[in-house]
Amino acid sequence: MALLSIATSLVTLALKFGAYFLTNSVSLLSDALEAFVNLAAGIIALTALTIAEAPADDRHTYGHDKAEYFSSGVEGALILVAAVAIIYAAWDRFLHPAPLANLGPGIIVGLLAAAMNYTTARLMLKVARKHDSITIEADARHLLTDVWTSGGVLSGLLIILFVPRWQILDPLIAVGVGLHIIYTGIGLMRRSVEGLMDTALSPREIHKTEQLIQAELPPGASFHALRTRKAGARRFIEFHLLVPGETSVGVSHALCDRIENAITSQLAKASVTIHVEPQEAHAPHGLPP
Repeated sequence: MALLSIATSLVTLALKFGAYFLTNSVSLLSDALEAFVNLAAGIIALTALTIAEAPADDRHTYGHDKAEYFSSGVEGALILVAAVAIIYAAWDRFLHPAPLANLGPGIIVGLLAAAMNYTTARLMLKVARKHDSITIEADARHLLTDVWTSGGVLSGLLIILFVPRWQILDPLIAVGVGLHIIYTGIGLMRRSVEGLMDTALSPREIHKTEQLIQAELPPGASFHALRTRKAGARRFIEFHLLVPGETSVGVSHALCDRIENAITSQLAKASVTIHVEPQEAHAPHGLPP
């Protein structure tokens, strides 16, 4: 998927810069700069996914999944840099107006680039949901953002094509594109920080985990101290299992296996750690037996 993103970005980059040189439109320039960021993001995503797929080793015993958060964070930062460049170019066009040319061919080229990005983004989102990859999702959503901003740019240029005196729309649209991708970049960086800070699973997944544990508990057993976190596509779940003191090690182990299997069958790439304690040594917490 990262290779597909890179290939698409290379083609759309050429198309969009071609449209800019055809028309001298600063809004198309803003679109082309975002395509350049798409290319850099695709290369970063490919690197991050390669690292994340590496197996656990002596130095990284929990694996390398968090490499994906670095990728989406860098992509968010690149988007912000592109946004500043776009707004600067638009401001310069406000100060130094320049006529537009060849809008018809430029719009056609822009539409072709947008169609390629849309097709690639939809395919990548399907793969991201299947593999629960924040890197592929970030790259796909960036491409979708590019599609919507391209649509806005091309709509504005279409208006200018029929009403030439409205050429002020060109730098105004570019500013709008810049502000929109600033919002996108900040969102990507926020998600990266949350992942690096070991944010818990979603409330829905936590509730599901509690239900799965509770469904496997025999009479007299309970649990508490449930903690969760997510690293890339991998989920980490740990809790204390309270069983009657006379329960044998074998029975406790079998119960832990059943609970672990129940969780991993419902939550993809879940790693479950269970600490068994005698029920009599603790006041019951969490859900009742």
